[in-house]
Amino acid sequence: MDLKKSTGCHTDVALLITKTVFSKEKYHDKNLIFSPLSLHAALSIVAAGSDGSTLDEILSLLRSDSIDHLNSFTSQIISAVVSDGAAAPLPSPSLSFVNGAWADKSLSLSHSFKQLVTTHYKASLASLDFQTKGGEVCHEVNSWVEKETNGLITELLPSQSISNSTRLIFANALYFKGEWKHKFDASITGNYDFHLLNGTSIKVPFMERREYMERKRYISAFDGFKVLRLSYKQGSYENRKFSMYIFLPDAIDGLPALIERAASEPGFLDDKLPRKKVKVNDFRIPKFKISFSLEASEVLKELGMVSPFSQGSADFGKMVESPLDKLYIESMFQKAFIEVNEEGTEAAASFMVTLAAMGITRPSGIDFVADHPFLFMIREDLTGTILFIGQVLHPLVDPATLNNERSSKRRRRFGGRKN
Repeated sequence: MDLKKSTGCHTDVALLITKTVFSKEKYHDKNLIFSPLSLHAALSIVAAGSDGSTLDEILSLLRSDSIDHLNSFTSQIISAVVSDGAAAPLPSPSLSFVNGAWADKSLSLSHSFKQLVTTHYKASLASLDFQTKGGEVCHEVNSWVEKETNGLITELLPSQSISNSTRLIFANALYFKGEWKHKFDASITGNYDFHLLNGTSIKVPFMERREYMERKRYISAFDGFKVLRLSYKQGSYENRKFSMYIFLPDAIDGLPALIERAASEPGFLDDKLPRKKVKVNDFRIPKFKISFSLEASEVLKELGMVSPFSQGSADFGKMVESPLDKLYIESMFQKAFIEVNEEGTEAAASFMVTLAAMGITRPSGIDFVADHPFLFMIREDLTGTILFIGQVLHPLVDPATLNNERSSKRRRRFGGRKN
């Protein structure tokens, strides 16, 4: 298997799903984050137990040739990117990824499926009483997710969400915490204008660096946008290299067009990621914190994955021993969280399936001031695996909750202090 080619397909799928999610009208005014890696792993487990058109649709969506190819690729990515990350000596990023499965005691999973899930996906398996102890099942699953995401994701499975027909739950948990290779100076954080899509601006805390000797950063500039790379400390590991990338459109309202372009051009990332340092003049990045929940079934259906959700055509016969046990996907959703500050980044995601210093202006330099909506991602650079991707429309809160903060007086009050 060509790992580089497969990772390229994974990236293209991640950007396609990003475009589809972000294009939904209900998300047009929201900060967003989700994990393509978490979604991919969940769909891979589901695919491993499917057959017929159900399998074909999942493989087509994930651009994989066969279930063997998909299992091999997912296993290699988990091994290369996240295995033993939690055991890495500091200051390497803290990183973990785990899978879990919970089955109703009346459901008999096939031996081959159980073996594949535990071997390739390192998933824990548990048998519980869904029918009479649904509340306890919710509590156990949520406690597992909360523990594995270091408390960042809670209540993934809503109370009373175990229905009379629920038989099987798959979940995964991804956690990342990394320190910047070069931290921002907390003593010079200031409030500056951040321009919103509605034409107004607000004062928000930006991060800066006071650097007197070298003013160079990994930035690439293209027609209509710039890309910044911020590296995380790597510790003693040489086979993992994590970075955050910020894609900043030139136009304040240019983010939708940039996302459309990224999803439409095959190999977009390979051509656009910065490879060398350039002189930087004005350099500021806003602090931000995002929590986001995604009900994925609508997006996946739009991308052609329809039969897994249909009671009439779903085929998950490879999961179970008895042909009488006919399953379909009841729901698929993900919760994700990220916080970015002067020290670094903490992020987590869980997916569930129920069956910047002000420099002196220099003509030869380049500005990178992320003072309007932008796209970001956290990526493992040696494999090219995208762990998290999202958009920032408002660095402090969900923009949808704002009540038209238009007056300068209200904007200053929101920012904390007047500069």
